[in-house]
Amino acid sequence: MKELWIEPSKQNFTSDFINQYCDAIIKDDKITFVTLNQEHTILSVTVENFETLDVTGKILRICISDKATENLIVKAAEKGASYLLISTANWRVIPLENLIARIKGKSKLIAEVTNAEEAKVALETLELGTEGVLLKTAHLEEIMRTVAIVKPEALKLEMVVAKIVSTKPIGNGARVCVDTCDLMSHGEGMLIGSQSAGLFLVEAEVNENPYVASRPFRVNAGSLSMYTLGNMQTTRYLQEFKAGDEMVIVSREGKTRKANVGRIKIEIRPLILLEAKVGGKIVKTILQNAETIRVVTPKGSKPVTELGVGDAVIVHLAAMGGRHFGVSVPDETVIEK
Repeated sequence: MKELWIEPSKQNFTSDFINQYCDAIIKDDKITFVTLNQEHTILSVTVENFETLDVTGKILRICISDKATENLIVKAAEKGASYLLISTANWRVIPLENLIARIKGKSKLIAEVTNAEEAKVALETLELGTEGVLLKTAHLEEIMRTVAIVKPEALKLEMVVAKIVSTKPIGNGARVCVDTCDLMSHGEGMLIGSQSAGLFLVEAEVNENPYVASRPFRVNAGSLSMYTLGNMQTTRYLQEFKAGDEMVIVSREGKTRKANVGRIKIEIRPLILLEAKVGGKIVKTILQNAETIRVVTPKGSKPVTELGVGDAVIVHLAAMGGRHFGVSVPDETVIEK
């Protein structure tokens, strides 16, 4: 499992937040490992002072600026350093490739990054990637974007069972098909809903049938005005997505992972309104009215054309309140019907 360390440049995050998402936090050249509740000193290493240091079992911080410093890191691994925190002065990818190839299994490599995109590169370099990343930021949103890459299992959504109270064909409308750059399996898809506070789990086209081939990369997602998750903090309208955008794949158990949109296809199709009740609340969604569009249920999935009153479906309930360009505003009064 990859590790996420953070070094806040301004904001102090709560202990609950750190315990939930981070393996370690750095302050003033001291590192605290969260789960172990242990504090260690970080040694800043240069070519000049290396020979005077006992690095066995220590955590070293080194900047790669040339081949000499790259070789220094290899020597530190051979001498038994436990962790090597690596930053780069110029080139980023090639030095990491060299280090991963030369010291994998000897010491743990942690790459310093400033955003989620850099974290993704570090974790995928030479296919094996570093053992983790050290994120230097003051922004909560950037931390959550990086969590989604480093520890997607930590971003599990709460999924609940709702009961269908009404299904209503509503005629033709613009339907959005989301073709992703990934493959999905049974029980996976996208969260789609008329209200941001209640989203149905619509399954990808993973099921075989006698009339059309399965499309496990596709979610036939629903009316263009439906909400879905843009990321773990914001919603987007389906109509807003385009090729290259990130989207969130969700499983029946609430596990999440990121994928990229390959293309968006909007067509005029017959639609159906689904209404379900959970905890005294009514949630709604509008999907294409066809046999290949399935919503996820507690034990499988079911075509929208076969849903009836009392059927159980899986939904995600988010915070109540308003949204401002997709960002939750919990205290705003909003009535959705």
